[in-house]
Amino acid sequence: MSIVIEQAVEARLVAAAPRMASIPATLRYDARDPFAVCMAFPAPATLEGVEVCWTFARDLLAGGVTESVGSGDVRVRPYGYDRTVLEFHAVEGTAIVHVRTGELRQFLDDTTRLVPAGDEGLHVDVDGDLAELLRDAY
Repeated sequence: MSIVIEQAVEARLVAAAPRMASIPATLRYDARDPFAVCMAFPAPATLEGVEVCWTFARDLLAGGVTESVGSGDVRVRPYGYDRTVLEFHAVEGTAIVHVRTGELRQFLDDTTRLVPAGDEGLHVDVDGDLAELLRDAY
């Protein structure tokens, strides 16, 4: 069984104009970092012209499909019957995207089968991570 889950999703970028452009995005989950998910946007969809990956708590994504959550750089909330809004706040500005809630739920179900919610701590190698951090300190 793979320890990494990747799922392509269609994100609709909310722009200043009334139309919404569709952009590809990828959700990524790695059991070696069990508390986090990443949403990556390809270079053509970013201001910098390079791929951008926003990493945030899996719990934030899970909570945001049913209620408004987040108060920092990433905020998630339901929008209508079948969409979820993700807001990404940075110094350069704010990106707001809509994603089908069903796609997010499928991704979250897959991650939960890999690492059940509440069991994330069992998948973290605290001693190994600490040793890696301190490796060059001596």
